[in-house]
Amino acid sequence: MADRILVDGFDRKIDYLRMSVTDRCDFRCVYCMAENMQFLPRQRILGLEELYLLAERFVALGTRKIRLTGGEPLVRNGIVELCRRIAALPGLRELCMTSNGSQLVRLAGPLFHAGLSRLNISLDSLDPQRFRQLTRSGDLAAVIAGIDAARRAGFRHIKLNCVVLKGRNDAEVNDLVRFAIDRGLDLAFIEEMPLGTISEHRRGETFCASDEVRARIAERYTLVESTESTQGPSRYWRLAEAPDIRLGFISPHSHNFCGSCNRVRLTVEGRLLLCLGNEHAADLKAVLRAHPGDSERLERAIIEAVRAKPWRHDFQVNDDVQVLRFMNMTGG
Repeated sequence: MADRILVDGFDRKIDYLRMSVTDRCDFRCVYCMAENMQFLPRQRILGLEELYLLAERFVALGTRKIRLTGGEPLVRNGIVELCRRIAALPGLRELCMTSNGSQLVRLAGPLFHAGLSRLNISLDSLDPQRFRQLTRSGDLAAVIAGIDAARRAGFRHIKLNCVVLKGRNDAEVNDLVRFAIDRGLDLAFIEEMPLGTISEHRRGETFCASDEVRARIAERYTLVESTESTQGPSRYWRLAEAPDIRLGFISPHSHNFCGSCNRVRLTVEGRLLLCLGNEHAADLKAVLRAHPGDSERLERAIIEAVRAKPWRHDFQVNDDVQVLRFMNMTGG
């Protein structure tokens, strides 16, 4: 029904929700958060039932894709049952998750059977030492074992995500492409986003544009542009040498994709973020807790918030922090 579809003030249909289930993570990736993070007190985060109720209302308002994110979603107790309940919502076409892969040896099978449709798994390096440096605490072998466990569990749509940093992991671009080809996985290369104050590197110096990444891949492979979409920000290409996999490029700096944005983000605090690169937000937790059981009031709050979604972000390639919150606070 037309009145059950979320539309913003620029007539963009909003049918994709990225939902953070925790701000906590077992990694401390250098582009994502500070080494000594202060996480939210548990009383400030949404409970599992609250997360489900919000997912239910969004689906009732026409949301067709939900991606569960963090922090690292698999460190949240009860995540498999939450997946099971959300996946069963009538009208939802796809329930996805972004994970660092560290817990997938244990949880890939249960997640698949709970109805999770697709997995995105972060993989920024294939060198164990460099992987440890970029994640500050990650074990590459455990992540690769998790990727293989997800494949064995039955997931057919696994995508690797790599944030490319010049001078740190950009020399591995084609090694990562080869890894994806060998395992039959899609792969997305992402430009670093200026979220949160970091001290590990200067963002202006490590910025690597998607065009540079494609040029490096073209030295070894034949890229074929594709019109495919997964409802997200990736722009896809195929490889003539391996046509079954897709290469995606997420380019918030060099190829702005705001005009076709169809998504909003829910933080684990219950703030509905209307744009990754702006602070426009609505406090849905306050509505949920002040008026328990009032679905109509909650839906009105969602509809009104989405109408205020800004036209675009304005990310700049420099060392200025343009949004103070870290990525783990944003919901992927």
